[in-house]
Amino acid sequence: MKTIFSGIQPSGTLTLGNYLGAMKHFVDMQDEHDCYFCIVDEHAITVPQDRLQLRENIRSLAALYLAAGIDPNKSTLFIQSEVAAHTQLGWMLQCVSYIGELERMTQFKDKSSKGKEAVSSGLLTYPPLMAADILLYKTDLVPVGEDQKQHLELTRNLAQRFNNKYNDIFTVPEVSIPKTGARIMSLQDPTKKMSKSDTNQKAFISMLDDDKKIEKKIKSAVTDSEGIVKYDKEKKAGISNLLTIQSICTGRTIEELENHYDGKGYGEFKQDVASAVIGVLKPIRERYEELIGSEELDDVLDSGAERANMQADKMLKKAKKAMGLGRVKKKK
Repeated sequence: MKTIFSGIQPSGTLTLGNYLGAMKHFVDMQDEHDCYFCIVDEHAITVPQDRLQLRENIRSLAALYLAAGIDPNKSTLFIQSEVAAHTQLGWMLQCVSYIGELERMTQFKDKSSKGKEAVSSGLLTYPPLMAADILLYKTDLVPVGEDQKQHLELTRNLAQRFNNKYNDIFTVPEVSIPKTGARIMSLQDPTKKMSKSDTNQKAFISMLDDDKKIEKKIKSAVTDSEGIVKYDKEKKAGISNLLTIQSICTGRTIEELENHYDGKGYGEFKQDVASAVIGVLKPIRERYEELIGSEELDDVLDSGAERANMQADKMLKKAKKAMGLGRVKKKK
């Protein structure tokens, strides 16, 4: 059994892409591994947030985790800011990080280069906090998208640097990138990843969209004029994206689906894709509605915070001792 850690920011309702590319895999992982799923609200405040909306988003994300199939008896689900060790170890890891390597992080460079508004120092020091999130739990595997690979490499470097300089206490984690469904693309521009921050509402499917919205968005998805349902990411990006979505939602292979739609048009294909997506998301949406205002959700998060604090505090004490922080009490 390996230890898995994953964190998601509470910055709005997750998309179908988030579910198929990440959450669906989390549900499968919890049966075989020791999993920690963290709502990383302290990462969210590296950019301005409305406090009431942030709190709503935190609760909503927690409910979505459970509605999607995360079992609190198998996994630890918790909120980052309710485990103080994250920020404490984050500061300690900042002190073994170098300004140059933090400035080279692609996400920091992208956001700071736009120049429209001041960038917080938290955006620069985001990666050491992310490293702390992971290292506190003796994490073996971190499932991430391609866009987080660079941050994970820094986490590995910081763990090794700390181990070499102070004491060999941190597990150096491996990166796990799902082979299928890792990048569900925009329905309106299939060359871009599906994103909840897309200004075009037709470009993404929210996990909480109702059946009619889902059907409408799939039917308006960009395809091509060829009329052939065939997987070709270069020449038929839109159709390939819809085939990927249908394949993951139904469990049928791409080849099976291509054969099934041989000689059939895009109308029937899109209707079937919509039905497959609805079949996956509808029970999640219904369970979410049961959870969002319930004491059950609070009980799960209270229990998760307690378990996470126990594990994180143990590792934090080891890290403090290794760095020489605190005091040694005189024996009586």
